[in-house]
Amino acid sequence: MSVLSRRGMLGAMAGLAGLGLVGCGRSGTAGPGGGSVRFAWWGNDYLNRQTQAVIDLFTSRHPDIPVAPEPGEWGSYWDKLATMTAANDAPDVINMDQKYIAEYGERGALMNLREATGLELGTIDDQALAAGSYTDKLYGISTGQNAYTVVANPRLFADAGLELPDDKTWTWDDYREAATKIGQESGGKIIGTAYGINEAYLIIWLRQHGEQLYTPDGKLGYRPETLINFFAELLALMEAGAGPAAEHYVEEADASLEQSAFGTNRAAMTWYWTNQLGSLEGTSGSDLVQLRPPSRTGQAADNGLYYKPSMFWSLSARTERRDQAITFLNFLVNDPDAAKTLLVDRGAPINRATRPAVEQALRPVDLRSLQFLDALAGEIKDAPPVPPVGASDVQNVLKRYVSDVFFTKLSPEQAAEKFTTEVQGMLDAG
Repeated sequence: MSVLSRRGMLGAMAGLAGLGLVGCGRSGTAGPGGGSVRFAWWGNDYLNRQTQAVIDLFTSRHPDIPVAPEPGEWGSYWDKLATMTAANDAPDVINMDQKYIAEYGERGALMNLREATGLELGTIDDQALAAGSYTDKLYGISTGQNAYTVVANPRLFADAGLELPDDKTWTWDDYREAATKIGQESGGKIIGTAYGINEAYLIIWLRQHGEQLYTPDGKLGYRPETLINFFAELLALMEAGAGPAAEHYVEEADASLEQSAFGTNRAAMTWYWTNQLGSLEGTSGSDLVQLRPPSRTGQAADNGLYYKPSMFWSLSARTERRDQAITFLNFLVNDPDAAKTLLVDRGAPINRATRPAVEQALRPVDLRSLQFLDALAGEIKDAPPVPPVGASDVQNVLKRYVSDVFFTKLSPEQAAEKFTTEVQGMLDAG
């Protein structure tokens, strides 16, 4: 199902609800889940087991509040959620992503959690709360936060006769030069950098120029020349031999971690979310180092980093088990034993009251990543505005235009213009 059809179903749901034509859903009634709090999330087998463990912990303490698990996979999760929401049959507790939080929230599908009596928010990081807010309403509590950073393989740097860069002072020129030299010294067997291009990469670039992808009121927030320079810098990376050629970029963009150049020790650098360090080390079998992004000025305070929520816990605005759902959400967010069960697989703790319990239970590699994230605190000033309604597919649009630039189908100027026109159309239709 396309993004447009998801949006259409949500619009239909909102319209029907306004006319009083949406029937009662099954939340809190007979049928699958029965009188239980229905809890939907996406994840792999590991996350499913972990999430079931936290459900079991909750129900052992609240035997009067049964919880019906509804696990799913990312690829089908959103189509299923859109269908259920349009039919007024949404789960009570919903795993939500930042791409969709404005879309679902503004169409009345999500509860404003600032009005959720019994939900304690006092010990949660302010930036994490801002990341789940849109038009002054809190639609989601972050499950944890990350930063999008460079990950380096020290052994491959050493093989090329290079030391790791000083990530508090390096620039984009330093990044390109190091990646280029690694490729040259290996005779092309090692890639200097796997580009790691996504929406976060673009946001970091724009923030380094004092701009944003979106403004707080849901408009595009960058100058055309800044986006042109973004595409031009990527093209310069490829043309210098710092990263994969165009055809290999496409392969790399679709590769699993296990098949990727970095995961198989064929790339010296990549970009990844901070909480994935353990997975990267486990897959590559290498000791790795996390680095701040390069900046334009050579000053860490200008690197454009921000804390991004991995995902959110949200509540259905139409739940018929409001009090029970809030009790469960409060447990997920504020209980130290719940935090110790969930650890950092959905992001670093955003609740200072539960963090000590998490730290005590972490593997050394995860604790190292958490400490790296802490070290960024003085450089991160604010969170980017939440993506507006209609922006859920922007990341795919970006990757398509990057590919067109790499294959020389479009110049950086043409790609910037077409990207802006297409994304503006998506926002207008949202």
